[in-house]
Amino acid sequence: MLKIEQLSLSDFASRSQASASRYTVMLLHTNHSSEPEMPTIATYAAQPEYTQGRRYPEAPPQYRTEFQRDRDRIIHSKAFRRLEYKTQVFVNHEGDLYRTRLTHSLEVAQIARSVARSMGLNEDLTEAIALSHDLGHTPFGHAGQDELNACMKDFDGFEHNLQSLRVVDVLEDSYADFPGINLTFETREGILKHCALKHAQTLGDVGQRFLNKTQPTLEAQLTNLADEIAYNNHDIEDGLRSGLISLEQLQQVPVFAQEYQAVLQQYPTLQGRRLIRETLRRMIGRMVVDLIESSQAAIQASGVQTLAEVRAQPLALMRYGEAMRQQKNGLKKFLRDNLYFHPTVYRMTWRARKVVRALFEAYLQDTRLLTPKYQAFAKRYETDMGDAGRARAIADFIAGMTDRYAMREYGQLFDLSGLR
Repeated sequence: MLKIEQLSLSDFASRSQASASRYTVMLLHTNHSSEPEMPTIATYAAQPEYTQGRRYPEAPPQYRTEFQRDRDRIIHSKAFRRLEYKTQVFVNHEGDLYRTRLTHSLEVAQIARSVARSMGLNEDLTEAIALSHDLGHTPFGHAGQDELNACMKDFDGFEHNLQSLRVVDVLEDSYADFPGINLTFETREGILKHCALKHAQTLGDVGQRFLNKTQPTLEAQLTNLADEIAYNNHDIEDGLRSGLISLEQLQQVPVFAQEYQAVLQQYPTLQGRRLIRETLRRMIGRMVVDLIESSQAAIQASGVQTLAEVRAQPLALMRYGEAMRQQKNGLKKFLRDNLYFHPTVYRMTWRARKVVRALFEAYLQDTRLLTPKYQAFAKRYETDMGDAGRARAIADFIAGMTDRYAMREYGQLFDLSGLR
């Protein structure tokens, strides 16, 4: 078994005669004891024993940390299970091989956790944020979100980051003592990647950083970038599988072309899916290495030693190098122009938007069409907030649907034959 040994700066200086930095140096040595391996946590990482707490006080967990408890609650939530049948790009019934919000969330968690371990960040918090970041996504991917936002334009809009927070704070109903699943501040903060100032003013503690222009934890910053790495690379694979983009087109994207040519040079006879998978594997690895090295350099240059100092930085410390940032942006532009707005995808998203719009208008006209739980929400919210409250309950209901549920609900209320 391998065990990490931490050396103080004086120990390191005396042993290596090298110039010492103030950062922890880790050496690996053989450990024959039965003690489990524990990752080394940097002083500027989030520490579960110093969490800013939960909305509702609870006794400390036994045999696990506060962030491990968060992760476990997320995995056991209904909203997490529903991600299996929510779309990334392709509507869920279009095929079983395309990625869903669940597979995407697992891929983000894998990438983010690997980076966190290599950088001495808190793996459990990183994983909790990664697994929960899409809990508020609507059915039908971004098309569903955009249409629901349009439906809610007179009622303060709809945004999936805010909805993810709403899911864990309000809508989950597994506990007797409180609504939601009562996550720690740090996990909730990481879920809320973006927030308009008008919303930040109403969110309490997790909204303060948008008002004060401070930074979230490094774990939250990392998960945001791991999200990009996962969907950029995996949307390429799904796009190629669907036939909507081609290898010839991708040759115009430098970050893909460089790895593709390197694979062919090493394996001249490789072709088909294995060639694509090997190329994407290397792309992910290259982005991850760049992220780690660029972020470590930024952290060292900043001189931060504590989480408070991380929060006080003018810019996020987790970042790509400039060359990789430009290549990543080029890849995003390619996917936007050639996949997300492809005529075939547009036809799918047009149908999806029609479903969301029709359901919203039907429920708004008659809330008795909602399930009993959301009928009660609509009544209570309407009492408190008027028409906006009624609309918010409807948005909650629609956002919680899977693709299949939304299509089935549309079929029960309207004629589905025209959408097939």
